[in-house]
Amino acid sequence: MLRALLLESLHPLATTILQGDGVEVTSRTGALDEDELIEALQGVHLLGIRSKTQVTPRVLESAPDLLAVGAFCIGTNQIALRAAAERGVAAFNAPFSNTRSVVEITLAEIIALTRRLTERDRALHAGVWDKSAEGAHEVRGRTLGIVGYGNIGTQLSVLAEALGMSVVFYDSAEKLSLGNARRMSSLDDLLDVADVVTLHVDGREGNAGLFGAAQFARMKPGAIFLNLSRGFVVDYGALREQVLAGHIGGAAIDVFPEEPKRRGDPFESDLRGLPNVILTPHIGGSTEEAQEAIGQFVANKLRDYVATGSTTLSVNLPNLALAAGTGSHRLAHLHHNTPGVLAGINQTLAEHGVNIEGQLLATRGELGYVVTDVAADLGPDVCDVLRTMPQTIRLRVLS
Repeated sequence: MLRALLLESLHPLATTILQGDGVEVTSRTGALDEDELIEALQGVHLLGIRSKTQVTPRVLESAPDLLAVGAFCIGTNQIALRAAAERGVAAFNAPFSNTRSVVEITLAEIIALTRRLTERDRALHAGVWDKSAEGAHEVRGRTLGIVGYGNIGTQLSVLAEALGMSVVFYDSAEKLSLGNARRMSSLDDLLDVADVVTLHVDGREGNAGLFGAAQFARMKPGAIFLNLSRGFVVDYGALREQVLAGHIGGAAIDVFPEEPKRRGDPFESDLRGLPNVILTPHIGGSTEEAQEAIGQFVANKLRDYVATGSTTLSVNLPNLALAAGTGSHRLAHLHHNTPGVLAGINQTLAEHGVNIEGQLLATRGELGYVVTDVAADLGPDVCDVLRTMPQTIRLRVLS
């Protein structure tokens, strides 16, 4: 029986989907550190996590039964993807399921900060009636600068224009502008014109320290800053200085370099207590609708991978879209992408009298993935030969 470990309070639908396919599921509410995870993964074939659990090379090396990791979120920088691929462990994420949730909270915070709702709220809770338009502005007619024009950035661009904002964006990759959005040639050019700057970059190592003292100083006086991407891309000490100096008019921060592992744990940050600053506990994509959609999407990917070998939208293996097998058995062979692998597989099958009913091959850089449906029963000798091929990373036999 296949076993799954689901961490960080994943949506119950993920458990339902996997159990419906005969998988034994263990669920835990919080994240695990490296040693705890290694111990918990013994005999486990599928792992489900969110952003806090770190799947390191050491974890992967210590989990020989692990077949796949599902990141029930957008980011995958918490998984050692290359090490996972080298051990034949597929990784999946949810690149689209919580996009709308992040966009909506971004828009809500832009409006709240521009209207200085945080200060009006705080005053009333303190028993002070402060009815004033001072410092409060409409978002209509203001310029929104989006750094990172991916799934979230593009949808935010469209909705911000619907509110009457002008949109400029900067992305290191070539991206198609939507609506009237204008691409800026550099981050500095964006900072020169934006009244609101919001970060939606991915978790690649090159983005570490992307936004620091120089960038905050370059922003327009009174501009608003938001980060709902990754905590390590921003120097929050520099942000604190600019907020206290009055150069930055407000900020909304949802992600932090170090985050508590469990609900209720203490939280420390230089940004606590600052005026017109909204702090949220990494909940940009945490709506009930998004978590249900993510639970369904990623659990289905894990289920399909173990059942059919399908790697569609895997972030670290060659992608093959596969339906149920047509033969008696299905061989899923992950290998180093060198010449002659396919010929070697087919020669081995032919020498053992195994007829091929269907075969698909995909490559991704140094990796190759070939799935073969065969008509006859497989003797142990066939699998032994395929497993001992020098290019083989992992062979799975799916009935």
